[in-house]
Amino acid sequence: MTDDADTIMTTNAPERDIANTPVEIPQAATVLQILPALNVGGGVERGTVEIAAAVVAAGGRAIVASSGGNMVHDLTRVGADHVTLPLASKNPMRIYSNIDALASLIREKGVNIVHARSRAPAWSALFAAKRTNKPFVTTFHGTYNIGSAPKRWYNSVMARGARVIAISGFIGGHVRLHYGVPNERIRVIHRGVDIEKFNPASVSAQRIVALADAWRLTEGHPVVALPGRLTRWKGQTVFIEAIKLLARQDIRCVLIGSAQGRDDYRQELESMINRYDLGSVMRMVDECRDMPAAFMLSDIVVSASTDPEAFGRVVIEAQALGRPVIATDHGGPRETVIEDQTGWRIPHSDPVALAEAIKKALAQSPEARQKMAGQGIKNVRDNFSKDLMCNRTLEVYNEVLNIKNQA
Repeated sequence: MTDDADTIMTTNAPERDIANTPVEIPQAATVLQILPALNVGGGVERGTVEIAAAVVAAGGRAIVASSGGNMVHDLTRVGADHVTLPLASKNPMRIYSNIDALASLIREKGVNIVHARSRAPAWSALFAAKRTNKPFVTTFHGTYNIGSAPKRWYNSVMARGARVIAISGFIGGHVRLHYGVPNERIRVIHRGVDIEKFNPASVSAQRIVALADAWRLTEGHPVVALPGRLTRWKGQTVFIEAIKLLARQDIRCVLIGSAQGRDDYRQELESMINRYDLGSVMRMVDECRDMPAAFMLSDIVVSASTDPEAFGRVVIEAQALGRPVIATDHGGPRETVIEDQTGWRIPHSDPVALAEAIKKALAQSPEARQKMAGQGIKNVRDNFSKDLMCNRTLEVYNEVLNIKNQA
């Protein structure tokens, strides 16, 4: 196995078509998910709400413990319960005191499964699950920063579940390589797209026109978009360099994402755009609240991450809407982009390769674009739907409950 853990790991649970097959939870189980907070924007938070909704729909009871946030309303709307605890803290004393609070919650609510999604609260959850003799499941959402031995030990809590859910085969390989988790405990469950929300038929022309006007995009110019928060490893500088190399005035390029406090980096990007005289071609917009319309507005969607994406949600959301994608050839996109069918993969940190891929994509005939759009939509609906993600997670819950019952 290579050092960057690019070997694809797959679940060794029985393979079958469960995308549209309802999964029931035995004994109307109560599932407790634990994470630091429920704030809008992250895949961890969104996935938590989606799994809670699936548990309720399957006849179980869903509880989420966190320090709160503006997504608590989304959680209660799907019929789940929220318990506010100071789980966002990394203070060792707070982590220790949270063990008692979680153990009491588990007993009081009759929790059957404890599912941790982040490191600091996972330590509290691990010992609370042990104290109450309940199955402990984790979801490994990223590579984290391995760093020193203490850092690796801190991260290792996410590898201590009876089942460790990895959000991609890349992450599954990382968990096995760096934390020694055997294959039989790893379950690869890719993140899922809401194919009702990310559906070309669901996005009105008015929504698309409204974004085009807000972003000052003139009709008749192909749009190339790079969505992602403004952080260096997302590859915005590589994208700008590639657009400079293209030397085309007949396209419009959009960086979609907020700085989230990285104002110096935003200024650096603005300076690059000005220095390369790309002001008429390039737009920078804050985080968009209507990403389906943003993808539909785009002719090409780029993911230029210089570090491997743990999964890369943008890549499948764009495909779900029939948009060709260009992504760097490492991490999650190796599993989600079918070369020359749903998009293209290029070397990371290579503006020349990115420029060539954009040129190739722009040169596609209408027939080729239509064919690629259909293949992208099919790829997502067959392999990366929200329903598939939820059903496979419920199967993991059933699996650990069966192990518990047989013990």
